Amino acid sequence: MKFGFVKTAVAVPQISVSDCRYNAGSIVALIEEAAMKETELLLMPELCLTSRSCGALFTQPCFMEECGKSIATIAASTASNNTIVAFGAPVMTGCSVYNCTIVAHKGEIKGIVAKSILQADEARWFKSGTTLPPGAKAHIAGEEIPVHTKAVFDTGRYTFAIETGNEAAVAIPPGALLATSGAEIILNPCSWSEEAGLNKWQRESIAQQSQRYRSGYMLANSGWGESTAVATYSGYAAIAECGKLLAEAARFVTGSHLTVTEIDVEKIRKKRFSDTSFIQTSGTPYIYIEQVDSDCELLTRNIAPLPFIPDPEESNTRLEEIFMMQATGLARRMTHTHSRSAVIGISGGLDSTLALLVTAKAFDIIGKPHSDIIAVTMPGFGTTDRTYHNAIRLMEALGTTRKEISIKDACIQHFKDIGHDMEVHDVTYENSQARERTQILMDIANIYNGIVVGTGDLSELALGWATYNGDHMSMYGVNASVPKTLIQHIVRWVAAEMSDKETAATLIDIVETPISPELTPADDEGNIKQKTEDLVGPYELHDFFLYNFVRYGYSPKKIHFLALKAFEGRYDSETIKKWLKTFMWRFFTQQFKRSCMPDAPRTGCCSLDHQNWSMPSDTSPTTLSELCNGI
Repeated sequence: MKFGFVKTAVAVPQISVSDCRYNAGSIVALIEEAAMKETELLLMPELCLTSRSCGALFTQPCFMEECGKSIATIAASTASNNTIVAFGAPVMTGCSVYNCTIVAHKGEIKGIVAKSILQADEARWFKSGTTLPPGAKAHIAGEEIPVHTKAVFDTGRYTFAIETGNEAAVAIPPGALLATSGAEIILNPCSWSEEAGLNKWQRESIAQQSQRYRSGYMLANSGWGESTAVATYSGYAAIAECGKLLAEAARFVTGSHLTVTEIDVEKIRKKRFSDTSFIQTSGTPYIYIEQVDSDCELLTRNIAPLPFIPDPEESNTRLEEIFMMQATGLARRMTHTHSRSAVIGISGGLDSTLALLVTAKAFDIIGKPHSDIIAVTMPGFGTTDRTYHNAIRLMEALGTTRKEISIKDACIQHFKDIGHDMEVHDVTYENSQARERTQILMDIANIYNGIVVGTGDLSELALGWATYNGDHMSMYGVNASVPKTLIQHIVRWVAAEMSDKETAATLIDIVETPISPELTPADDEGNIKQKTEDLVGPYELHDFFLYNFVRYGYSPKKIHFLALKAFEGRYDSETIKKWLKTFMWRFFTQQFKRSCMPDAPRTGCCSLDHQNWSMPSDTSPTTLSELCNGI
């Protein structure tokens, strides 16, 4: 698949205990179904060829001979497709039987990996893989196949390895060594009997293992047809990637089932590249499998259109964490500088609203009265009644010291001084207003022994949508690592969780007000005329571009590909391409503003502060902007 995606699947076959031929038929049917869906890597459960519960049959040579024939049948079924298949089966080598995972592709067995860490009941029938003699081989359908205790399989486009069942739960899981040996996807064929509460642990464990290994992680557990003499098996199967569950199968399903999604190997490599704790080790044998690159371009996995927004089940907790990080950062800066007050410009817009809410919380933390917050509204040529009155209501609700200073006369005088026609609403006209406001705030901070709290957000920093040494500058920027889309959610959260009805209504109206710097006059009805998203593009698109470019280093082509999936039905290809090109050009040309930005608390994994993002201010935008033309 394009752009580093590997189409993967976890499958649970319906089986009959000890009936190898029947079980092989179920497995082959799932392989054919997966191949029709252009699956590249398919995992099935531990011992799915026989069932886990065969007991003493594992020691019967005639039974093991039947197992060998069925293994060969399954391997042969892969001859006509591109799918690499991993499934569990008992394998005899010498006089010992091992719990193994068979890897087959293009009609051949490519590798056999024996389980090393056995559960107590398994040790009665199987030997640990650690007891394998050097050069151990299994005799299957007239061929001798090497059996490994561990191995990394390399397809040339991605790598994978196997840790089996309970091996994932030991103090030092084999998957950790395999990941640091280069395996990008870890496969766990397992056969865990169901217990109350086990699935919660499994779900958390799969996500955590994939996060810890910086890898994809696939798990397939025994299901329908497994013996229920002493336990039940749910058939749970799931696929995770770098800490996030991508797909899960329903539990307790009768019959066979298949779950398909894509693992982003490019993301995994970026995670490992930027993680100084991830040091690749050597010593694990590599098994090479030549697999044709898939032509499939259809993503089945979900691509979040708002990647900065937390999932609903953890939304309140995450939003509170971010809000408290902002407030705590400001509180510490206030105490360090021995500042008596905080000065903040309030426009009635989204960013200054969150900054004021954060400042109020910071003052609560350090025990200072809200009256020491000097909130200044500075009406200008583009200020509308809606934003003005929202600013006033918010200041009154929070009990701040309120100041109102019009910038009109000062700007008119300034235009005369510099010889600018104020009827010409160009960049000089706009930036003069922004710098006048900043001058007022800085001077008031001097009067009240305070610091100016910056309101600019991460999205604006990425686009350079700020007046240099105007709203670009402050003494501490509380919103600098919070993107515009996330600010909307935080303000809504404050409205719902921390506000009275009247204040909540004001906050919701602020969220629903069109985003604007209000630096040009309103329309004839007094409504906002200068709408930011009409000028630079939708913030939901820019935040999507920002997240995928900065966090994962994706190319413009891949970002465009993902955006088409994420915003399907909302933006067409040309619209996404247009604003992506705008983003790339502005991101690079506006680095000079980020190079001298004020200190700010980092609240997430995607930040443009000096430590997280380092780039010369004169970096050329040409290469990446031109890549957009080739989309």
